[in-house]
Amino acid sequence: MNGLAEQTAMHPRILIFNGSNRAGSYSGKVADAAMREMAKLDVEITRIALSDYPLPLMDEDLEREKGIPENALKLARLFAAHDGFFIATPEYNGSIPPLLKNVIDWVSRVTRDGDRPLKAYPGKVVALASSSNGHFAGVRAISHLRAVLAHVGLQVVSEQVSVPNAQDAFDDMGNLRDERAQKNLERSVRSLVDHAAFEAGRLAR
Repeated sequence: MNGLAEQTAMHPRILIFNGSNRAGSYSGKVADAAMREMAKLDVEITRIALSDYPLPLMDEDLEREKGIPENALKLARLFAAHDGFFIATPEYNGSIPPLLKNVIDWVSRVTRDGDRPLKAYPGKVVALASSSNGHFAGVRAISHLRAVLAHVGLQVVSEQVSVPNAQDAFDDMGNLRDERAQKNLERSVRSLVDHAAFEAGRLAR
């Protein structure tokens, strides 16, 4: 490995997911493409679908009455067990999709797992990707998402990828057709892995 990761000899654990439950979603295809790039590196990968962790809308009254939903706890444990995340988001009305925002809101409420402290976000590293079927490629959503994630304590790498005209962006194998988008994806994945390895090594010392 090159860059920061060479300094640590760590094998970072990366969690990959996208912010849409729609079958064949463009953000899902971006996440899958990122997973294939990451598989070329010395890294442990977990790919999840948020549809496997259904959650009610974040509601403090609900939390007070029934506690934090079990699926929020499961996600928080997953987040805590990984060194970094790759998140691919669609854009809904110029911003973050409600599914993704709801997950972030619930997981941010989890600070303990039984009698043990649980840190799902602070100190973790994240890389972001966006996609849309328009020319602007979801850049407004990715900007909003970056701000939200920084607020909950995640370190967001500067390298990101945005995929415009996503309905035509992938070949039959799911690879990005556009060379520039592919290079941006490679840089984003490499930066995430390097920074996650560095942070994991630093915290382990």
